[in-house]
Amino acid sequence: MDQTVAASGAPGSLAEDPGAPGSGRPAASEPRARLTVVAVLRWLRRTAGIVPFAIYVTLGLVIPMIAVAIGAFQKPNGGFTTDNIKTATHGVYLHGFEQSIVLSVVTAILPGIFGLLIAYAIFTAKRGAILRRVAITASGVFANFGGVPLAFLFIATIGSSGLVTQWLSDLGFNPYDHGFNLYDLGGVAIVYMYFQIPLMVLVILPALEGLRPAWREAAENLGARTWQYWRHVGGPVLLPSFLGCVLLLFGSALAAYATAEALTSGAIPLTSIQIGSFLNGNVIPGQENVGKALGLGLVVIIAVAMVFYVMLQRRAAKWLR
Repeated sequence: MDQTVAASGAPGSLAEDPGAPGSGRPAASEPRARLTVVAVLRWLRRTAGIVPFAIYVTLGLVIPMIAVAIGAFQKPNGGFTTDNIKTATHGVYLHGFEQSIVLSVVTAILPGIFGLLIAYAIFTAKRGAILRRVAITASGVFANFGGVPLAFLFIATIGSSGLVTQWLSDLGFNPYDHGFNLYDLGGVAIVYMYFQIPLMVLVILPALEGLRPAWREAAENLGARTWQYWRHVGGPVLLPSFLGCVLLLFGSALAAYATAEALTSGAIPLTSIQIGSFLNGNVIPGQENVGKALGLGLVVIIAVAMVFYVMLQRRAAKWLR
């Protein structure tokens, strides 16, 4: 019995060497399993914060977008067709896309320029801390003020029977007798600037604050003037951020619906208003899914704009870190 025990504990014995070849019990299996479980737990802990956002994006964006894309190629009875796409890209619907793009471009470029100037004035103000907080708070309020209340505000102010219009008429100048119309495409563009300019101020201020004072000082030490600094240093660095913000304004204007609908009662053929008409049941028999084709068109336009936006932001991030 003693010899058996001694033999079992002898060097080279297989009895007490679970890691030896042929023993059937790898020594590293349990530690590896533990490491795998720990790694999984760490990964879950790191990604737990984005789970609510991922659920929100999936339910509010991905699933509806897939449903719209599928419905755009379906007949009312469920069969496959491209007639919805053809209808959405011809006639009054094509004109709606053109009007929407023109309105979005105008209300992206002009507010982009005005917002940049206002943001630069805030950025260079002597008492910038207090002014910056007030401006950001006010811009946040104005940028989110839209829809029916905003339309009513402008109708009551500069509408055909608005307060300011009546004052000007009493002074002998009626703007509506000289070509102004709040209820056409130009009037909608004026209303959109109310929330587009504050939005531009909010998104361009961080880019302005990313311009390092050392760059300005180095340019001045080398004899550069103000316009030379902006032409060769500040402008090229700020340009990607500015273009990215303009694209953001473009997407915001393209997707806006309630303000234009309340202001014009659907008289302007904007794509968002046409989609709303389909949702309200104003549908020609056999064209029930044309609204989804219009929605798919807007998704494609917004997606292209956002691709360029991400590219510009990555380029700007190289300098504004």
